[in-house]
Amino acid sequence: MWDGLVWALSNVAMAFYNFFYAVSHPGLWLDWSNKEALSRFVYYGGSVEFFFVIFTTFLIITAVGVWKNNFLWGCVRGLEAFANAAGRFAAWAGLIMVLQQTVIVLMQRIFARPDVVLGFGIPVGFDVSWWSEELKLWNAIVVAMCVSYTFVQGGHVRVDLVYAAVSHRVQRVIDMVGSVIFMMPLAVITWMYGWYFLWRHLIVPKPSASDQLDRLLMKSRALRWNVETIGFSANGFTGYFLFKILLVTFAGMVFIHACAFFWRSYLEYKEGPDSAGRFVDRDTLGEGEEAYEGTH
Repeated sequence: MWDGLVWALSNVAMAFYNFFYAVSHPGLWLDWSNKEALSRFVYYGGSVEFFFVIFTTFLIITAVGVWKNNFLWGCVRGLEAFANAAGRFAAWAGLIMVLQQTVIVLMQRIFARPDVVLGFGIPVGFDVSWWSEELKLWNAIVVAMCVSYTFVQGGHVRVDLVYAAVSHRVQRVIDMVGSVIFMMPLAVITWMYGWYFLWRHLIVPKPSASDQLDRLLMKSRALRWNVETIGFSANGFTGYFLFKILLVTFAGMVFIHACAFFWRSYLEYKEGPDSAGRFVDRDTLGEGEEAYEGTH
């Protein structure tokens, strides 16, 4: 246990050096024309060093926020605004999905066409089966990009057996513990899986989560782009690597909002019941529609 504590504290201390070194030497990991730089980006994106940079940033913001509550409220409002903006934008994918499905049905049943061509000036044409499989992408965008937005709006389904019966402060303690014990670890595990899952379908030789930096740098001699373009059917959707990008995006947004939710819970715990829901930007159906809100 002592060795684990020393390891964690040493990584927290090294996070400052790692962060400023990465910022001051961007060419070492952002110059993707250099194969070694790309290998470093792949390695550090799922590395212990990157995790402790993020974790140390969380600790610093929390410590400053305990001292200056207004600063922490600013962080909460900013992150919730980001979640709302991303969700409200991505929600339009649902409309696109419905319209696209309508076009597919019309082309198949009314016009008996095997393909769909869309575009203004530069047409984009694929087989109907391609467009049918591509519908899953719009659904994935809604799920991955709207998860934090739905959390801010209070739209996730909850099974409440204890929460409603306890006091305001106990509720906030439950929220803080849930953020640290459930949301953050789940997001980290999903990120670790999704990060290497993504890059194994973008480059060869395929990277592995067990590869150390020196091994990836050695592999970089033969590195080349090999973006996955294989569909499940002969004429099916060929951009499944986009789903893997969305998986990483989902994990990142969940982790970011876990931080925001932890900070909000702490502030509401400290400031009392009057602060519950403070600054929350929730959507409304308009005047006279209050009875329908929250029922979805």
